[in-house]
Amino acid sequence: MRSTTRVFFPQQLYEIEYMLGAGGGAIVNNASIAGMIADPGISAYVAAKHGVIGLSKAAGMEYASRGIRINALAPGLVETAMTKPWFDDPNIRSHFITNSPIGRVAQPEEMAGMVLFLCSDFASFAVGQTFVIDGGYTAH
Repeated sequence: MRSTTRVFFPQQLYEIEYMLGAGGGAIVNNASIAGMIADPGISAYVAAKHGVIGLSKAAGMEYASRGIRINALAPGLVETAMTKPWFDDPNIRSHFITNSPIGRVAQPEEMAGMVLFLCSDFASFAVGQTFVIDGGYTAH
C-alpha cells in the first residue's frame, strides 16, 4: 500500500506549487558524484548527496504524470569558489587530475549544458534520473 504522505523541503514545495499551476516544468537538483560513490572523510557530504539523488527519483516518480520532470545532476570535480582551496594545493590538484581519465577538472560552464538540456523539450522523457558529468571519473 502506498503512503499518501508528502514530505517536502520548503523551496521544493514552492517550486512544485508554481509548476503545477503553470502546467508543468523541469527541476534539476544538484547532486554530486559523491551521491554515486563514497570517499573517506566526507561521510556527511556523501549522505547528503545520496539523499538528493533519492529525492530526485522519488519526487520524479510522484510528479511525472502531472507534467513536472525532476532529475539530478551529479558533477565530478568542478573548479569553483568552494573547491578553489583544494586546487591551490599542488598535491591535491595533482591527485584529482591523475585520477581523472580526461586529465583535468571541469569548469562550471560544462555543467550548464546538461542543465539546459534537462530543462528543454529534448529531455521530455527523462524523469527521476541522475546524470553524471565527471570526465570519466566514475567509469572505472
